[in-house]
Amino acid sequence: MATLILVRHGRSTANTAGVLAGWTPGVFLDERGAAQAAALPERLADVPVAAVVSSPLERCLQTMQPLLDARAGLELQTDERIGECHYGDWSGRKLAELADEPLMEVVQQHPSAAAFPGGESMRAMQARAVDAVREWNARIDAAHGEDAAYVMCSHGDIIKSLVADALGMHLDLFQRVHVEPCSVTAIRYTRTRPFLLRLGDTGDFGSLAPRGNGGGNDGGAAVVGGGAGAP
Repeated sequence: MATLILVRHGRSTANTAGVLAGWTPGVFLDERGAAQAAALPERLADVPVAAVVSSPLERCLQTMQPLLDARAGLELQTDERIGECHYGDWSGRKLAELADEPLMEVVQQHPSAAAFPGGESMRAMQARAVDAVREWNARIDAAHGEDAAYVMCSHGDIIKSLVADALGMHLDLFQRVHVEPCSVTAIRYTRTRPFLLRLGDTGDFGSLAPRGNGGGNDGGAAVVGGGAGAP
C-alpha cells in the first residue's frame, strides 16, 4: 500500500509564545517556521509525491505552500480529520498555566482517559486521524498504485497518535514520541502491517544538545501540542 509522509507544520507563533493553539484561527508560521517550510521542497526533492493532503488550519496550509509551488500539477486537498485536537476550553491558554490543571497529569500519564473540557477526547482524536489515513491510503493506491507516496501535513499530537497506531502501541504510550516542527515522519503501509521508516526527522540535531537548567522538558513531561522544537 501507499507510503505516508507525515509533516508537522513549521514553527508557529503559538509555539514560540507557549500557547496551546488548537483550532484558534489566525495562528501562522513565525519567521523560523516560514524558513522551515521553504526548505521542505529540497528535503523531499527525491520523492515522487502523488498527492498532498493537509489539515485546514493556517499553519499547515502555509507549510505546504512552498512544496505546492515547487511541484507543478499537485493540488492541495484538506481533511478536517487530521486537524489539531479539539482542546476546547484549553485552546488559547498558556501551557505553563495548564501545567497546574489536574487534567494535565491524565493527559501525560493516561491519555486514553483524557477528554478536554468543551473539546474532544484523545481517543476520539486518534480514531479520526487513523480513519483518515486508512481512507487516504486506499484512495492513493487506487489512483496511483501501491508504490505511491503522498504527503500529509498535520499537528504534533495527531502525528504522535498515528505513529502509536502504526507501531501497535497503546495510546497511553504516545507521549513517549516527539516530533519537532516541520519534521518528517514516514510510514509505509502494507496489507498486513505498517512499517515506521522515519520518525521526526528534521536533518538538524541541534535539539539533542543539552539545554541546561530550566531548558528541559519539565521533568519528563511531554509538550501538549508538540512544542516549538530546537531554539
